[in-house]
Amino acid sequence: QVQLVESGGGLVQAGGSLRLSCAASGTIFTINVMGWYRQAPGKQRELVAAITSGGSANYAEYAKGRFTVSRGNRKNTVYLQMNSLKPEDTAVYYCHGSPWDIWGQGTQVTVSS
Repeated sequence: QVQLVESGGGLVQAGGSLRLSCAASGTIFTINVMGWYRQAPGKQRELVAAITSGGSANYAEYAKGRFTVSRGNRKNTVYLQMNSLKPEDTAVYYCHGSPWDIWGQGTQVTVSS
């Protein structure tokens, strides 16, 4: 069974940075698209950024210029570097893999003002 495990969330002050990591286990195949979604209290889950195995990335508008998604050297790992964090970035961040539609358990990111 394929599993995604995230790490790297936490509490940071506005303007600070965090780096989220996600690693997959349970498969020898390359996950084509890996990405990050987030869900704030009372809101729908939304795409933050995603990247293909070939390195093509796309970002939500609010993430452009502040967040960077990247694939790791180890197969089926993905990172999200978040800079200039704002209180409105507070959410649970989930790793996602396509096309199998697999989700990690989520990691909390809290940005204090």
